[in-house]
Amino acid sequence: MNHSGAGIVFRNITKRYGADSNAALAVKGISFEVPRGTLTTILGPSGCGKTTTLRMIAGLESPTAGEIFIGGKDVTTLGPAQRNVSMMFQSYALFPHMNVAENVMYGLRMSGQPKDVARTKAVEALRGVGLVGFDDRLPSELSGGQQQRVALARALVLEPEVLLFDEPLSNLDARLRREMREEIRALQQRLSLTVAYVTHDQAEAMAVSDQIIVMNQGLIAQKGTPRELYETPRSEFVAGFMGEAMLFPATAQADGSVLLGPLVLRPRAVVRSGPVKVAVRPEAWRIARRGEGLVPARLAKSAYLGAVHEYTFDTALGRIFVVSSDLDDVLAVGDDVLLGLGVHGVSVVGSTDGAQADAE
Repeated sequence: MNHSGAGIVFRNITKRYGADSNAALAVKGISFEVPRGTLTTILGPSGCGKTTTLRMIAGLESPTAGEIFIGGKDVTTLGPAQRNVSMMFQSYALFPHMNVAENVMYGLRMSGQPKDVARTKAVEALRGVGLVGFDDRLPSELSGGQQQRVALARALVLEPEVLLFDEPLSNLDARLRREMREEIRALQQRLSLTVAYVTHDQAEAMAVSDQIIVMNQGLIAQKGTPRELYETPRSEFVAGFMGEAMLFPATAQADGSVLLGPLVLRPRAVVRSGPVKVAVRPEAWRIARRGEGLVPARLAKSAYLGAVHEYTFDTALGRIFVVSSDLDDVLAVGDDVLLGLGVHGVSVVGSTDGAQADAE
């Protein structure tokens, strides 16, 4: 099997902690590929197996069964030092007594490069992450975002085949998180890096990834582009994890339409008739003052968040949470309105044959 175009390949990887064959499996026979020069995020709740998966790519854990290829080479039995991989942890792990340039040079010096060559490469790597003139500062004199960049330069200077990130932004505040997320994505694209990135933050995964792998209890629940996972979740778990989708019981008709209360949805894919569930994102609802075939709703709660209003309505379908960007027609608690659905953010999940469909 040719893996030349692949940065990372997992084939039927299983990981069990402990020698006992009854011990729980942390990872249950997963297979995936990270194409060279792309960024894949492994996303999921804590304990889903994502960090174990990353540690197996790094060589910090070895799989119980299965094979791992990096850059076309079988590395299943190789330790971290024999794999061309750099890992970034959330703690950055910078050496406090070394200045910025020394921190970045450290790996090169350890691998026997002369000091002047290592320093030139370090300065170049620092320029690459937007840090010029910081060479002689100590880590303690830097902000969190600057420390993050130094750690990134230290990983990049080794020119690894694969760069791994373990929750790299969880220590930063929201604004800095957004900046660093953009920075990591821009660098990854500019330098065509092959990156595996672990996070539990769905917005972060959407922002940086070419591919997202959602894990749940040691298995891959679904993998695909950010848009595929957001717009066409294949299961209730993925629908709930990728943004706050609400699930409603509905009925698929023989003609292929799906009835959700008074609403008639037209899924793009064929759904077998019978009971189904429809996942609806809060921003998919459309609020109307009048119209036919819509859901009557009374506003129970309202919150103003600047760019959007968050509304909770009481309806015959139960309580419905809606995010509205209409800042002109602002509703008051007790208002009676009608709810319809837009095209995006509505999908049929968990139909009887496991098929999935998007509503038109």
